Amino acid sequence: MVTAPPVVPEFGRELGALAWVTDLLVAGSLATDDYRPGVSDLDLVALTDGPVDAPRQDALAALHRRLDAGAGAGLKLGCVYVDAATVADVQIPHPTWTHGLLVRRILSGITRAELVRHGYAIFGRPPRDVLPPMSDDDVRAAARAELTGYWAWAARRPWLWLDPALADLGLTSMARGRHALRHGDLLTKTRAVEQAHAPAWLVAQLRARRRGEQVSSPRIRTALIAWRDARRTVATARHPDRA
Repeated sequence: MVTAPPVVPEFGRELGALAWVTDLLVAGSLATDDYRPGVSDLDLVALTDGPVDAPRQDALAALHRRLDAGAGAGLKLGCVYVDAATVADVQIPHPTWTHGLLVRRILSGITRAELVRHGYAIFGRPPRDVLPPMSDDDVRAAARAELTGYWAWAARRPWLWLDPALADLGLTSMARGRHALRHGDLLTKTRAVEQAHAPAWLVAQLRARRRGEQVSSPRIRTALIAWRDARRTVATARHPDRA
């Protein structure tokens, strides 16, 4: 198992001192043993003993800003705050700290699958004790929801793909989505690079960036490759009978 960076246990101690946070769970690359320092996000989920109201949100935002400016600088630590009473409802948006902002997002099916199948607790209960199980068909449904939700939205906006970060994320997310639809299982981002529908030169550059190397790809050409891949993969997710 990849060792969590020091900011994670520090964050756990800070949250644990709040009487209303009951569990802190690890998802994402850190849970799937695919964490790359300086490249991967730190994806965490905290359960609370009631709604995260405005005063609680203020306390969390202050905590995150302090950590982002200190021990967590550059580590992209994010956390979804879920009222434990609503954890089974997949449609409810929850306060979520991500990339320096407190927004509202659902706890996605893919994150739930990461937690149940690979996640662990920094403190509190193991993820399997607090979340419903995720069958292979549940994983397929979660992948289809992401592909036909956010990624379908992005595929209708070709100009967005000129952002190199989105192009990289799209190529790996499409590979992960295709794998989940076929096998009902999760694919790490590192393995997804190897299954990206992209020319060998671009796969090599994706691989280098995953290692943390400062390698650039042709912006317009990469955007076009990634956008076309997304359009094809989204269409397959919507109409599997035509695949």
